Amino acid sequence: MVSTLRHAHIPRSGEGVGLSTGGGERTGQGGCDRPSVLSVTRTPRRPGPAVTVAALAACALLGAALLGAPSAAADPRPTAVVVLGDSVASGEGAGDYEEGTRGEGGNWCHRSAHAYVHRTGLAERSVNLACSGADSADVAFGPGTDSAEGSQAERLVEVATRYRVTTVLVQLGSNDDAALVATAIACIRAFLDVTTPPCRQSVGPLLDERMAATAVKVQGAVQDVRRAMERAGYRPDRYQLVLSSYAAASTEHMVGVPGLIGCPYSRADAGWGRTTLFPRLSAALAGVAERTGARFLDMTRATEGREACSRPDPAQEWQRRLTVDPHAFAYGGLDAAAYHVAAESFHPSAAGQAAFGGCVGEFVRSSLASAACVPVDGGLQVQRTVQTPAA
Repeated sequence: MVSTLRHAHIPRSGEGVGLSTGGGERTGQGGCDRPSVLSVTRTPRRPGPAVTVAALAACALLGAALLGAPSAAADPRPTAVVVLGDSVASGEGAGDYEEGTRGEGGNWCHRSAHAYVHRTGLAERSVNLACSGADSADVAFGPGTDSAEGSQAERLVEVATRYRVTTVLVQLGSNDDAALVATAIACIRAFLDVTTPPCRQSVGPLLDERMAATAVKVQGAVQDVRRAMERAGYRPDRYQLVLSSYAAASTEHMVGVPGLIGCPYSRADAGWGRTTLFPRLSAALAGVAERTGARFLDMTRATEGREACSRPDPAQEWQRRLTVDPHAFAYGGLDAAAYHVAAESFHPSAAGQAAFGGCVGEFVRSSLASAACVPVDGGLQVQRTVQTPAA
């Protein structure tokens, strides 16, 4: 199901293309017959042949250009911002999931009404194509690995045909070789079983290989997103493509006894995740953005100080603690017992998603090619310099 929530339209560079006449007036197609476009301030005199030919040539070229490429203002379709990707983009953990994505028929995409794509304010419509559990193969063209839904890139073609898409957001890679879920399980297992080595020791040596493999797969998916937009008739300069990384869900700065309040892993492993694992994945994704011509938004520090178990009151945190959702059985039956009953664990809350949306919107409206969302005065702010999390 495609989500289409209304938002106030915010003009962006390239929308409503016209010609400035120098006096605050703007003209669109057919503006060559208006004296203000070619007006001069010198004393009037009869133009010579060279002036007349130059003026006619300029007008002819201008008219041909405008007729060959209609302005965005001439497109009657509603504008839209679209997100593709996995659980963080879909809104896993934020609740209020769309009907049909709550486990019905094996569809566990968990697309939330609170997902950050609906909080950017970038367009008249916001469309969520992301799916919890998706990997790069599910975003790219082809059969993918998710049997519940088809290719997200294929669906993007349909959305971009129906709407005038101005921004495409992609958040992807956690379910590829980076294996964030499997890594979290390894950290929990090490905490519960003293005979198992810490995850920072068992997974740490594998990071170089895993991140390199993840980058290759994500790059292929992002290239297919470009192809999808091309198939829908878009030139690269007609929309913004943004690739984002992930906010660290854990921290060594936990309160109380972490294992008893929903964070069953050691402080040392949690600190490794915050200062090493997530930044390494972010660096790999930044490379993908550079190679594909996408803009890059580093989200590594986005929930800093609001990670799971970082505050006495869980409601003040932006990352969910270990969470078991009994409603999963109501929609997905026994299938929920495999993993989905706890899928919301260590994912952004609705409050976190709202903060993400505001920062993503601020970044897209900026002229920055890359930046980071960092905590400032209780919210998030775009910063040009990407800062490595402090140890």
